[in-house]
Amino acid sequence: MTGGSWGGDRRVEGTGIVQRRAVSAVLAAAALVMTAACSSEDRGGSPGGTESATPSRPAAQAPSSGGAAEEAPPATGSVKVVRTVAEGLDSPWGLAPLPDGDLLVSSRDEGTIVRVDGRTGKTTELGEVPGVSAAGEGGLLGIALSPDYASDHMVYAYFTSASDNRIVRMLHDEDKPAGEQLGAPDTVFKGIPKGFVHNGGRIAFGPDRMLYAGTGESGEEGLSQDKESLGGKILRLTPEGEPAPGNPFPGSPVYSYGHRNVQGLAWDGKQRLFAAEFGQDTWDELNAIKPGGNYGWPEAEGRSDDSGFENPVAQWSTDEASPSGIAFAEGSIWMAGLRGERLWRVPLKGTQAAADPQSFLEGDHGRLRTVVPAGGDRLWLVTSETDGRGSPGDGDDRILELRVS
Repeated sequence: MTGGSWGGDRRVEGTGIVQRRAVSAVLAAAALVMTAACSSEDRGGSPGGTESATPSRPAAQAPSSGGAAEEAPPATGSVKVVRTVAEGLDSPWGLAPLPDGDLLVSSRDEGTIVRVDGRTGKTTELGEVPGVSAAGEGGLLGIALSPDYASDHMVYAYFTSASDNRIVRMLHDEDKPAGEQLGAPDTVFKGIPKGFVHNGGRIAFGPDRMLYAGTGESGEEGLSQDKESLGGKILRLTPEGEPAPGNPFPGSPVYSYGHRNVQGLAWDGKQRLFAAEFGQDTWDELNAIKPGGNYGWPEAEGRSDDSGFENPVAQWSTDEASPSGIAFAEGSIWMAGLRGERLWRVPLKGTQAAADPQSFLEGDHGRLRTVVPAGGDRLWLVTSETDGRGSPGDGDDRILELRVS
């Protein structure tokens, strides 16, 4: 089934020079051109916009009595890079762990999916996804495995086509030669507005076996508050692309609205959904998602006194975060920062932050795009230096294995 005419990443990512690498004058000039032309995915403004002055300290929402019965993790944690799993990846975006420990990784700009050997880091191309139209922040974005992957071998992908953003599923046939292992795409949902910026793109199957998708408002702010639009939303679908049973708006795929550009989705140990989204010039957000909740954009960015809007669990100035992927491990949400070039830890007590967010790896590996649970106290972390807004060095981009607490 396909979505109707309902809405894509508006904040253009600031480039920033990574001091840990020597960058040629050509790369530096290109980076400046990109910064001048764009100002969206990890910056917040429209192209040519200016940055508002913001406090530099991240803020956490005070814990509420609703989470008092739950034990909070320690206020401070730790991160150790265990190893570099793979390097030399081109514009990696989505990551899906396979049952055998290998990893599938999507390339935003190439429109391909590769398999990374979880032990050796060797990469093998599965194939190219037909119909991908990569431009700006669009292209082949999030990927996810079917809940029944062990039996149906279906891989889901969210991508920007010539006309919209859509979700397809493809058979992964490991018996075929490299480059020919992806079956013809079956479009399960389409009609999500596309833009040069704000295409959203994260997809994940929840504990309820339903398919969730984070979308952006494609640069058209009004779509976020329009419940008839698919832009600026979190969608909840059946694996076949129908509005999921129990959705808050009957017959609609919309699960929550008032979002600007959602690229992070994760569930905690009690199956509660959290999402990260890009702000514009002032505040990036981590939100606890309520069915039917209105998260305020464009009327509110960050916390608001308007009782009609859901306030974030935590918020950051845009130069410290620009959040893309998130993951839950060891009692905390871990959030990858693009412009912020760091990994944030938000310890949880219920659906509130138990302490101020804590940052790790600042500037060590450049821009960080995706973080995925690897079991227990381990995470997979994907860098994003080759997406046109970074300063790529030898070996970029990488997948790292982390141990966290």
